[in-house]
Amino acid sequence: MIVLLPAYFAPISHYWLLFKNQEVCFEIEDNFQKQTYRNRAYIYGANGKLQLNIPIKHTKSDGRQKTKEVLIDNSFRWQKNHFKALQNAYRSSPYFEYYEDDLAPLYENEFSHLLEFNLKTTEFILDALQEEVNISYTSHYELNLPAEIDFRFLIEAKKEQSVDLIPYTQLFDDKFGFLSNLSILDLLFMEGPNVLNYLENQNLRF
Repeated sequence: MIVLLPAYFAPISHYWLLFKNQEVCFEIEDNFQKQTYRNRAYIYGANGKLQLNIPIKHTKSDGRQKTKEVLIDNSFRWQKNHFKALQNAYRSSPYFEYYEDDLAPLYENEFSHLLEFNLKTTEFILDALQEEVNISYTSHYELNLPAEIDFRFLIEAKKEQSVDLIPYTQLFDDKFGFLSNLSILDLLFMEGPNVLNYLENQNLRF
């Protein structure tokens, strides 16, 4: 078992760990922090690395709130903008059209809580790859967990870990080269059902 934080269409490295271990405990008792994959994802756009950011409501004066309590600010048209960005970036990819209809409801149905939406993105990936993972959730926050299971640090986007993935074909790699460890969506749209085989061939170190 490993411990991870639910992310917005998490980076490829998260799913490598998820499928390698087949059992994950999602941390849901942590305090929300800015500049993390909790509410941001990176895709490969026509102009290079593109950030998609989910706007959130800050409901407490001191800014502290648990991630599971974080509300999405749906006064912004973020869902429409994000889906359009995905369409623009990947409509020419080998598998985008294959997954597009199943992906669309995530950007058409309104979600109130960030955690709910992030868990739905995980569910989408598992369904798309027809993979089952045993998922549980923390009941309280533990600061110190055994290093061999604690991968909560991977949620940090600003202090991103260097991840050496075996390059796969990306739509704009002729312009900007291979961009490693983007959102799992980049790999899914480029490799489709081959995602699991690709991940099995990785040997990542953190």
